[in-house]
Amino acid sequence: MLTKRIIPCLDIKDGRTVKGVNFEGLRDAGDPVELAQRYSEEGADELVFLDITATKEKRKTLVDLVKKISRRIDIPFTVGGGIGSVEEIADILHAGADKVSLNSAIVRDPDLINRAARQFGSQCIVAAVDAKRTDGQWTVFISGGSKNTGRDALQWITEAERRGAGEILLTSMDRDGTKSGFDLDLLSEVNQQVSIPVIASGGAGTIAHCRDAIKLGHADAVLAASIFHFREIEISLLKEELQRAQIPVRQTF
Repeated sequence: MLTKRIIPCLDIKDGRTVKGVNFEGLRDAGDPVELAQRYSEEGADELVFLDITATKEKRKTLVDLVKKISRRIDIPFTVGGGIGSVEEIADILHAGADKVSLNSAIVRDPDLINRAARQFGSQCIVAAVDAKRTDGQWTVFISGGSKNTGRDALQWITEAERRGAGEILLTSMDRDGTKSGFDLDLLSEVNQQVSIPVIASGGAGTIAHCRDAIKLGHADAVLAASIFHFREIEISLLKEELQRAQIPVRQTF
């Protein structure tokens, strides 16, 4: 069995790491370069950087900040936010990212997935999906969670895989920042539909939540922010507990 990954997430606004609840009420969580280095040293398997207001503000991702972070870490690095073209993907990868996370742009132009996968390889393309329960189904939201597209999330995720996405970053907007646990129903449904890795996002509050996302939701990785930013859970302890639950993880040293 492949090892399961622990992924801290840096939500960036105005060059600072922030964290909110249900995509609102953002509070400062620290310097992103310092946090990135800390997570790399503490045994995180990957790092995700999301410029959460780039799309809404109609600007590009903070390339200079991506370069600074990439110089300080030695783990795989995924960057998203405001990336809308093959050229912009190239800029982010050249700045030091290993993968790009695409959300609003691929909903508006699904063929961007095809073009990007052909040019850079599916392993570089992460389809990020912000899903929220509306009228009895999971619906896709874009523009930092501010715009309801009306699209069925499960249908969109299967289309993203078919078009060449190599991974799904699945965020439950209902659970985001609540620390009430991942949406296991959503995770299970998605994992029944796709064969590519699924990263669980939204709701991490305890070690048990992370364990359940993997064991019950069948996630390939768990992504969290505030529990790591504010040292509520140490990555090394989380990995130890996952190992005790017979979940394979990469050793920390």
